[in-house]
Amino acid sequence: MTTFETDQTGPTGPGRLFVGGQWRDAADGARTEVVDPSRGTVVTTVAAAGPADVDAAVRAAREAFDVGPWSGLSGRERGRVLHRVAELIRKEADEIARLESLDVGKPITLAHAVDVTNAANDYEYYAALAHTLDGATRDTPLNALAYTRRGPLGVVAAITPFNFPLILAGSKIAPALAAGNTVVHKPADETPLSALYMAGLFQRAGVPDGVVNVVTGAGPVAGEALLRHPGVDKIAFTGSTAVGRHAASVAGEALKPVTMELGGNAAHLVFEDADLEKAVGAVIKAFVFNTGQFCMGGPRLLVARPVHATLLKILAEAVPGVPVGDPRLPETVVGPMAGERHLRKVEEYVALAREEGGRIVCGGERLDLDGGYYYRPTVIADLPDDSRVIQEEVFGPVLTVQPFDSEEEAIALANSTPYGLAAGVQTGNLARAHRVAARLRAGIVWVNDWAMLDPAVPFGGVKESGFGREYGPEALASYTTVKSVVVSLD
Repeated sequence: MTTFETDQTGPTGPGRLFVGGQWRDAADGARTEVVDPSRGTVVTTVAAAGPADVDAAVRAAREAFDVGPWSGLSGRERGRVLHRVAELIRKEADEIARLESLDVGKPITLAHAVDVTNAANDYEYYAALAHTLDGATRDTPLNALAYTRRGPLGVVAAITPFNFPLILAGSKIAPALAAGNTVVHKPADETPLSALYMAGLFQRAGVPDGVVNVVTGAGPVAGEALLRHPGVDKIAFTGSTAVGRHAASVAGEALKPVTMELGGNAAHLVFEDADLEKAVGAVIKAFVFNTGQFCMGGPRLLVARPVHATLLKILAEAVPGVPVGDPRLPETVVGPMAGERHLRKVEEYVALAREEGGRIVCGGERLDLDGGYYYRPTVIADLPDDSRVIQEEVFGPVLTVQPFDSEEEAIALANSTPYGLAAGVQTGNLARAHRVAARLRAGIVWVNDWAMLDPAVPFGGVKESGFGREYGPEALASYTTVKSVVVSLD
């Protein structure tokens, strides 16, 4: 087992909680293992927070909000600090990418190009927006001056999942800080390393003590305590629909504002007028990116019948050639699943697909490599529309392929699941692209590509994929409250 140092912790030791600007052990001394999914081996342990630790973190965040300097700074001053965060992320990109790759099993090339780059962009974008939080005067028939003021909510609980620890933390913490809030961040049990590293980076960037706190540990313990803490003013959650439903109910009991980015099961529509060469690249990227552990991935491929057989043949030849292997190698495109339980879930769904009459076009089995949690990218055809493998979120490198005979049928199939996070359209017809995009029930629709993401473009779900938006000015607004002031002129 190797030792993991959270930034330059010195005498504070590795893998501790970060509360009120200080590194500390869990109150009961408990720790939890962190596993390298590419080898199935324990690489370190980190503190496992309990309710007392969560309470300390929330109290530190509350004190920093109520009496500390952060919320009282101008937006422009907060923006300067966030710019320094972005600069440090870029400066230390190699180390952050290494940790993200080690923790999640991400190919190092993608961790660097996608995760680290997007995280830096998040903080840079919200640094620029931080000084745009102004109010407005309102024309009324009253003999009064009416205007609005926009300010922070208070203490934000940011709860993030295992698949994109760095990016999905930044998509919450950056706008929360830009608006003047303080944060308690609870990363996923399995993937806490980049969150701890970022805690030290925030401090070096000049974020005041107590403004960002990090508590690692189990969701049912630390996460539940954070959800239910009366000192939390807003909950920002990304995770499964099942856990999100519970989190939303807890927030509802306390009448707290909440944003939920939940599960997805996106449809990718390929029409007969699409450029098949480009479409195939987008299709493969959509379902193997991040080993399929991508809530905005495209695991359901809907293909116009005239090109259905051709596209299946191309996929059967191309998908086995996608480089799967050690995430430390620069040529690797698909790494391991993030953990043993995620691998077992994919195996169970592929076994179910066989029972439901599905035909395995390619893949369909584990890859035995270095003791890691690898699964071969898998393409499945001939499943019925009501198949569980089509209707449910597999969350792995598995693609189902269905034919359609008309635009109406394609849209109906795309909208037939309980989810509505993302969707994609491949077509050479511009009018069709706009027409179909308007009717797809999804929070974001990509045309002739997949996963084009930028902090300026909001994303989020409908139906069981959640509510609220991350990214864009929409996210910034969700971390604020509006106060109206009416001054009599009588």
